[in-house]
Amino acid sequence: MERLCGPELPFWVANQTLHTDQPDLPVCFQLSVLSWVPCIYLWAVSPIYIFYLKKNNKGYIMMSIMNRFKTVFGLLLWVVCWTDLFYTFHETQQGTSQPPIFFITPLVLGMTMLLATFLIQFERLRGVQSSGILFIFWFLSVLCAIVPFRSKILLASSQVEVTDTLRFTTFYFYFGLVVLELILCCFNEKPPLFSNVVTDPNVCPESTAGFLSTITFWWFTSLAVKGFKMPLEAKDLWSLNQRDSSKAMVPKLLKEWEKEQAKSKSKQNLSNDVVYSKPPPSANNHIGGENGTSPEEVEVLLSNQKSVPRGPSFLRSLVRAFGPYFLIGSAYKLLQDVITFVNPQLLRMLISFIKQKGVPDWWGYSLAFLMFFTAFLQTLILHQHFQYCFITGMHVRTALIGAIYRKSLVITNAAKRSSTVGEVVNLMSVDAQRFMDLTTFLNMLWSAPLQIMLALYFLWQNLGPSVLAGVAVMILLIPFNAVIAMKSRAYQVEQMQHKDSRIKLMNEILNGIKVLKLYAWENSFKEKVLAIRQKELNVLKKAAYLGALSTMAWTSAPFLVALTTFAVYVTVDKNNILDAEKAFVSLSLFNILRFPLNMLPQVISSLVQTSVSLKRIQNFLSHDELDPNSVDRKNTASDFSVSVVNGKFTWAKEDSPVLRDINVLVPQGSLLAVVGHVGCGKSSLISALLGEMEKLEGDVSIRGSVAYVPQQAWIQNATLRDNILFGKAYNEQKYGCVLEACALTPDLEVLPGGDMTEIGEKGINLSGGQRQRVSLARALYSDSDVYLLDDPLSAVDAHVSKHIFDNLIGPEGALKGKTRILVTHGISYLPQVDNIVVMVDGRVSEMGSYQELLKQNGAFAEFLRNYALEDIIEDEAPEMINDEDLFPEDTLSNHIDMVDTEPGINEAKRKFIRQISIISADGETPKSRSVRRHACSRRKHPEPQEKKQPQEMEKLIQAETTETGRVKLKVYLEYAKAVGLLLTVLICILYGCQSAAAIGANIWLSEWTNDALRNHTEDNVNMRVGVYAALGITQGVLLLVNSLLSQTYSMILAAKLMHLKLLQGVLRAPQAFFESNPVGRLLNRFSKDMDAIDCQIPHQIDIWMRTFWYTLNVLLICSALTPMFLIVIAPLTVFYCWVQRFYVATSRQLKRLESVSRSPIYSHFSETITGSSVIRAFGRHSAFICMSDMKVDENQKSYYPGIVSNRWLGVRIEFIGNCIVLFAALFAVTGKNDLSPGLVGLSVSYALQVTMSLNWMVRMTSDLENNIVAVERVKEYSETKTEAPWEIEEKKPNPDWPTQGNVDFHNYSVRYREGLDLVLKNLTLSVKGGEKVGIVGRTGAGKSSMTLCLFRLLEAAEGEISIDDIKISEIGLHDLRSKLTIIPQEPVLFSGTLRMNLDPFEKYSDDEVWKVLEHSHLHKFVSNQPAKLEMECSEGGENLSVGQRQLVCLARALLRKTRILVLDEATAAVDLETDDLIQSTIRTQFEDSTVFTIAHRLNTIMDYTRVLVLDKGQIAEFDTPSNLISQRGIFYGMAKDAGLVS
Repeated sequence: MERLCGPELPFWVANQTLHTDQPDLPVCFQLSVLSWVPCIYLWAVSPIYIFYLKKNNKGYIMMSIMNRFKTVFGLLLWVVCWTDLFYTFHETQQGTSQPPIFFITPLVLGMTMLLATFLIQFERLRGVQSSGILFIFWFLSVLCAIVPFRSKILLASSQVEVTDTLRFTTFYFYFGLVVLELILCCFNEKPPLFSNVVTDPNVCPESTAGFLSTITFWWFTSLAVKGFKMPLEAKDLWSLNQRDSSKAMVPKLLKEWEKEQAKSKSKQNLSNDVVYSKPPPSANNHIGGENGTSPEEVEVLLSNQKSVPRGPSFLRSLVRAFGPYFLIGSAYKLLQDVITFVNPQLLRMLISFIKQKGVPDWWGYSLAFLMFFTAFLQTLILHQHFQYCFITGMHVRTALIGAIYRKSLVITNAAKRSSTVGEVVNLMSVDAQRFMDLTTFLNMLWSAPLQIMLALYFLWQNLGPSVLAGVAVMILLIPFNAVIAMKSRAYQVEQMQHKDSRIKLMNEILNGIKVLKLYAWENSFKEKVLAIRQKELNVLKKAAYLGALSTMAWTSAPFLVALTTFAVYVTVDKNNILDAEKAFVSLSLFNILRFPLNMLPQVISSLVQTSVSLKRIQNFLSHDELDPNSVDRKNTASDFSVSVVNGKFTWAKEDSPVLRDINVLVPQGSLLAVVGHVGCGKSSLISALLGEMEKLEGDVSIRGSVAYVPQQAWIQNATLRDNILFGKAYNEQKYGCVLEACALTPDLEVLPGGDMTEIGEKGINLSGGQRQRVSLARALYSDSDVYLLDDPLSAVDAHVSKHIFDNLIGPEGALKGKTRILVTHGISYLPQVDNIVVMVDGRVSEMGSYQELLKQNGAFAEFLRNYALEDIIEDEAPEMINDEDLFPEDTLSNHIDMVDTEPGINEAKRKFIRQISIISADGETPKSRSVRRHACSRRKHPEPQEKKQPQEMEKLIQAETTETGRVKLKVYLEYAKAVGLLLTVLICILYGCQSAAAIGANIWLSEWTNDALRNHTEDNVNMRVGVYAALGITQGVLLLVNSLLSQTYSMILAAKLMHLKLLQGVLRAPQAFFESNPVGRLLNRFSKDMDAIDCQIPHQIDIWMRTFWYTLNVLLICSALTPMFLIVIAPLTVFYCWVQRFYVATSRQLKRLESVSRSPIYSHFSETITGSSVIRAFGRHSAFICMSDMKVDENQKSYYPGIVSNRWLGVRIEFIGNCIVLFAALFAVTGKNDLSPGLVGLSVSYALQVTMSLNWMVRMTSDLENNIVAVERVKEYSETKTEAPWEIEEKKPNPDWPTQGNVDFHNYSVRYREGLDLVLKNLTLSVKGGEKVGIVGRTGAGKSSMTLCLFRLLEAAEGEISIDDIKISEIGLHDLRSKLTIIPQEPVLFSGTLRMNLDPFEKYSDDEVWKVLEHSHLHKFVSNQPAKLEMECSEGGENLSVGQRQLVCLARALLRKTRILVLDEATAAVDLETDDLIQSTIRTQFEDSTVFTIAHRLNTIMDYTRVLVLDKGQIAEFDTPSNLISQRGIFYGMAKDAGLVS
């Protein structure tokens, strides 16, 4: 340095700098170090930065006034710097020689200013709106110029006049300009021309945010404010940044993956070539001359033999695609790790400063500000690192979903078999999510060991080998925690199983609630649910015990470590003195150690899971793809529009061929029918034409576009119109014709929204036939050249299929002139087709026109003979029901859809098939007429309701109430009440005590360290260690007691209570409640909301309480030491609450939006997989890929602000924490003379930890607010309006009531719900005991309502019903319902044993049950079962036929054998034989009971005592059947229709 500055200007003078109250830096130091630091920085980063700008061009920014100013100032700075330089030259000429530093520094500064000016312009040309690089440069320049600024003024004021006027002036010019540049640098340039910022209405402000705004996430504030003012909606979200969209991400990954695949292919080919072309080298690797193998070749050989099996690595493509971006985050992490360790060193300096007397105060102040500055820098860097990691995670998820989606559209059928739809959806949801979760903490893999090593290094320096004792404790705790974690996971699985079985049972209860009420079985089922719930709670309790242990281990860990280390340190050697410096610096280092030690096991387990996911995704993406060139689409040479020559096809390469020797030529515009037995390869032929099969040999060509109608219609979850248009433009006239041809016009009138009706997933709200017709309509609308129709007529009724053939497919239909290939079973249409192909066992057995084939008398003629019988039946059906209006389109479609989900439609189909079989068996008029009448009346029965439904629906199902905004205090109180108010207070106090113990331990430690000052350490080492240990152990014990009390006892009690109340509330609710609340919503309360109360709330309250008390402690300690601190607390608290309110409101809504937008991705995906062949046939894959990408982007649109909101919060909250550190240190410096070093160490080391707990506190508050709502929602349903009490003690009837069975209705009226019309009006009738009464009437006449009134499922509007002179409205519901018996219309069974289904309360003996089974004709069936009465019924009784279920219901009724029996036409689902059996059983077994039968088949009630005819809720006729017939009223008309009277 002497050479640069000369002898007069020394580089460093200790007395002038450190040891004075007026510090100043020497001129040489100012000119060299301070001037060069910014320059070195800028020259170091600019090459990398310029390279980066060359690569990333964002567009061109117009020259603005601000930009001109920046440039001018930059040039002025250069001029100012070089003025100094030339002045120095001038001085040299004048003879005053200056040291070299006066030449070098202005030169370097001038060059740097030119570089800065060049960067200003280059950034503008590359579209950079705000530059971080230059901001840091100007900031450093100003920072470094402040010292000369001050010292020049000090110098000037001490001298009479300024000696070096020119340099003095230029410096102040320089300073002013640099400050101006810094100020200008804080503002943004306009966005580049033609960028999407200009065009996008709701652009993300991040893209235009300045450097400062970016590092502090200030740009997010606008959304936080908006979310605070009102709940956010999807329209408020910003559009996704271009860099995060699927459009940018998916191709990036796919490009790398294709490279990998190509590389592994070429390697494989190469290795194959080499291995085949040369004999393998001999065992001893001797190269024989006779082979002539050159050494290079052998090397290739050897290396390749190892690497042949290696396939393409997906990991590599991921790393290549997303690694670089992720590495930026890693760089930030490295920086942050290093800075973390600065603060403990500063703390050491601060404590030693407090110890020393007579040192200048400014040391302390600068240390305090340095601590603040490093903490703040660490905050900014950490959150930048998180931002990069989270965004990488988001990119990986987007790219993976996109790649999996694209792959699923092109995989072969063989590959499809190996992964089911569910598995692939899992790849997308679970596995992609795992990658996303891992990327956030992936850096911990190298960062945790680094932090641990650094911490140990510093600790070793501090305390020597004693550290090893502490480390040993930490390492011992790791397996302890690992064991606990494994056990907890096992418990979690067990708890999930119990929860699943509880929800399954709840689902059945809610679906069969009406039956439970009718039979008065609620109690039995309540017990069953509670038994499962108890098991679940026991597991939860065990898990909570473990949780308490683990919490204790983690919370006490730092303390135990400190205790062992300090104890070992002071006992090993008498000379080791524990002073404040050593103790508190070590404590803060131990605190740093906690995080990496805690995270490392988690990251490793997460890594293991992700590697499994990686393998699964890689396997899926490596599946074979369909060969797009297997079908020649460009065929222009031949006259045939479809031709297959010598085709041989298989489904998978390793299977045997399915189709062989296929030769089919279809002329342009002809109609070809493909017929054959089931499984002879008809559908496979269509698939082969579509290119869905592996072509082993031969040629396939299709001229023009293709439309395909699969055998099982594929319907999207979209409106009906969208399903038909399928991406084509809407043309009203064409659309009308299509609907007409496909016979869809009548259906549109029935659907609630016409053609804009939303069709549910898999077409759930359409019947099988409607789906098939929509599928046909889609093909017709697409207006293609070739139509492949795979048996589209089987799912529709005969008359509809005729209509479709005539208007659509046939020679006169809408498709005439197009090439059509029709697979069919309908023989009636064959005479009208041009050509017929007959398939037998995968070969074409004959081909020709109908006449030609009949003459040949081959396979085709035999086929006709087989099918003729079926077809006659099919032909009879439409004639039997001519009046089509009675029989609206195809509610009753044919057997193909038997597996349908809607039971109603199924039943109707089954009946229809059965009726047809009856007709064909015997054609006598009366019987067939009665059946026909029955078919129509059954069909008429649901019709009107369907028409009314939409309007009714809107009123019926009330919208679910969601609470927006703040959660009310009373909800917390409600939870506290469930826990128990006294307990709640006790728990809070205990948390406080535990906290106090922790403080006590640390205050004791500070006292202990102060012994070092008083020099009597040796005397009481044992006492010091003992008390310290006692206080620490007290803290641990209190914590354990607290966890056990709160989590395992009281909160589980609360969960138990709340579930009980909810269950009771729901079971006691009146029937109307279940009609207006869908089952899904109720189940959600029992699953999701109960789960929150069981698991999440206790955990969150625990963490919240701990962090709250911790923060409170810090503030208390700091205030106790320096009461001045109280002044600071107020503004910080206000700021904290303010930030928290903004964050909680916004993040809650963002979470909701994110979860709402997530499910469409997966449902659209599973839909695509099922319909992939249709999508490919219509050539719509790119459109579907687009749709999927849009859905993913839509989801990321709400996920991204969610991530940023956490960063935004983090920066602000940590700023508060940093302020606390700053003030703790500052006040420690001001009160230096009164404070002991131990207390200062205590308060500052506490303050350093507070940031973390503040952060957690806000997160937990937010999560708790999200989850505590569950308490409110559960409470809402536990307080529903209940039905009348189940038992009224004082009004209990005799046990043997009713003895006679007389039933009297007196002026009785009833309505379904408040505000609806009366269903029954003023009924008055009386029925004597033992009478058999039939109830008949049109649909909606009030027949079923009348029976419901007997059971009081509907309460009277006026009037009353009495049974044996007891008014039923006055007794308890269970007393009433248990004395009546009903056989309901739909037989409902519950999962469980058959025995439980008959007798849930176990009142009857086995013999009685067997006797009943004999009467109900089930004896044979049950005794053949291996489990007999213990036979398991599956959910809803699925493993019994409908008829058997009906018989089980009959058995129930026989078992109860009450005086009054209600039959709700229970025999609709049984064949006629069983029906007669049931009727005769009822006649014999219930001979002396009063029987009410709602009849649909009049022949069952012709021998009843009386018949009641209802019409519009009033009694129309009531008399004996014979009298009614002679009166020729309504009943007579009905009987006549049924063919019972002539």
